[in-house]
Amino acid sequence: MPEPLISPSPASLVSPLAQGKLLVVEDDPHIQRMICDYFKHVGYDVVTVSDGESGIKAASDERPDALILDVMLPKTDGFSVCRHIRERNPSLPILILTAKDDVVDKVLGLEMGADDYITKPFSLRELEARLKSVLRRMKAKAKENEDGDQAPIIRGSLKILPGRREVTINGKFVDLTPKEFELLQLFASHPGRVYSRKFLLENIWDYTYSGYDRTIDSHINRLRAKIEEDPEAPKMIMTVWGVGYKFADENDSEE
Repeated sequence: MPEPLISPSPASLVSPLAQGKLLVVEDDPHIQRMICDYFKHVGYDVVTVSDGESGIKAASDERPDALILDVMLPKTDGFSVCRHIRERNPSLPILILTAKDDVVDKVLGLEMGADDYITKPFSLRELEARLKSVLRRMKAKAKENEDGDQAPIIRGSLKILPGRREVTINGKFVDLTPKEFELLQLFASHPGRVYSRKFLLENIWDYTYSGYDRTIDSHINRLRAKIEEDPEAPKMIMTVWGVGYKFADENDSEE
């Protein structure tokens, strides 16, 4: 079971979500109460619900700043909830709770749009640290877009507006998730450069663990489906067999 509620040190009372709202979707009343009490204690406004359908509704009605989401939920499972919410709110930080120490379970959560995960039983302090880490990454990426070069990236029919995080193909808007956008921006910024799955996992997902190649491939496949004329014969995001992926350059167009 998770550790009992611990009075945090003064340093931990400073939270990036001070006066912000945290939505917790967890059906176990004991775990829900412990999470709620702990995060209220460190300065969060916490909203709790106990099933997937209520979680989807609360995410829309309450407009939370972050979401802690259990995987095993009644009515609608956590993976479906994550996918549904991510489609409607691409920028909401989502951290999933799973009772299974299973790579497939964790990868599926990431594929559905979660930003991080933690396996039960867990430390409440670790949960807080994971949430803060997700929020820091989100904030840093938003600042990069504000402070960085805002010039559009144009590659043939593809146009990327970094500051607005918008993508068009032949002038038509393409709806991308945050991770899909980050992958595409990285690739298109350096045509011809090959990126390994390990590099992408460490720099886009901020993970250093092995066994997560599947989530990279799944995101690439979905990205191709959105931007390629024929996803089965891609002309933009190319596979470099045995290495990783790259954005096509002039040498590829001549082949």
